[in-house]
Amino acid sequence: MTIVEPVATRTTPAALIGVPPLPQCEVSVIVPAKDEAQTIVTTLTALANQTCLDGQPLNPRTYEIIVLANNCSDESATIARQFAQQHPDLVLHVAEVTLPPDLAYIGHVRKMLMDEAALRLMSVGRSRGVIASTDGDTIASPTWIAAILHEIGSGVDAVGGRILTDRHSRQALHPQAKSHFLQEVGYRSLVAQVEFRLDPDPYDPLPRHYQHYGASLAVTAEMYAKAGGIPPVRTPEDEAFYQSLLRVDARFRHSPLVQVTTSARVSGRSPVGLAAQLRNWTELSAGSTLKVAPAAAIVGWFRSRHKLRSIWQQLLFDSKISVDEVEPLASQLGVSAHWLFDELFKDLTFGKLVDRVTQHQQHHYLSRWQPIDAMAAIRELRQYLSTLNHHPG
Repeated sequence: MTIVEPVATRTTPAALIGVPPLPQCEVSVIVPAKDEAQTIVTTLTALANQTCLDGQPLNPRTYEIIVLANNCSDESATIARQFAQQHPDLVLHVAEVTLPPDLAYIGHVRKMLMDEAALRLMSVGRSRGVIASTDGDTIASPTWIAAILHEIGSGVDAVGGRILTDRHSRQALHPQAKSHFLQEVGYRSLVAQVEFRLDPDPYDPLPRHYQHYGASLAVTAEMYAKAGGIPPVRTPEDEAFYQSLLRVDARFRHSPLVQVTTSARVSGRSPVGLAAQLRNWTELSAGSTLKVAPAAAIVGWFRSRHKLRSIWQQLLFDSKISVDEVEPLASQLGVSAHWLFDELFKDLTFGKLVDRVTQHQQHHYLSRWQPIDAMAAIRELRQYLSTLNHHPG
């Protein structure tokens, strides 16, 4: 079943798609496309060839794809329509919009798509139906949708998939950009391990990663609504949405089973995305090093957050606590003990409490430490994890 939407010039359409979803639709895949004529066929081919975890073909009636070509100066929309005509068994919707300059940014476009997907899933009674986000230059693994459904079926509300870069484009990077990129991946992967060891989340166990970005991000329709949808920010809208999920204590999984591959290009659309970061690293002066927070800062933050979580959980069961008992933690966090004591007795989710603490700190916790070279921090984190493995207590 192929649905091709007419070209439209509009700012905030009431609906992108004029026909309802199939009753058996469990997943609505959204694909923003801005001048992706060279990559959109590869993206759609991967989505058309999805399989179950056992390798059997995934029923194409259980998911739909919504491509939104926005403000394109190339043939992205035409190519997507041609693909739709060539794959009549695929439930593929192709829409095109021309947005005014103040709305023509990825945050607004992804919000349009995810809002649409949420409404469509709710319209067929799929409150636990899944909105799955990717990009027009990204290749989903064959089991991408099935792995997302597996994680959601395990009880989580949202999933961040692992985003890999293709080897060819990565090898073509400037040596300095490639070095910084690999160091950041290694550093943030170690931070994710330390986070679980010091402040474990039962819904996000090891092995896990650190990514929760629009190229591979999924959320149930009900949790999307509870979190308030994509916040009205220009970019990075995916990070802002992740923070919104944390504030409502969504059960979030950084799943290594859910994987996509994207290009390590330096000419991206977003001013703060991967492409922009790679371009910035390329343009740094020769010999520049990547600076990050040292292991002591990371360890201190997760230990403090875990203590805060313990106190918050303690109060959920009507346990008593005094200002004096809060004082050591408040000092570590850089907030007033009386202020923290009052916040603990408000009707806050834990995520909202952490957000309030972070906003109230005179200086953000991690900013109290002088950044160090990433390679030195990586060595520190590896040594710390080794110590934990030998002395788990």
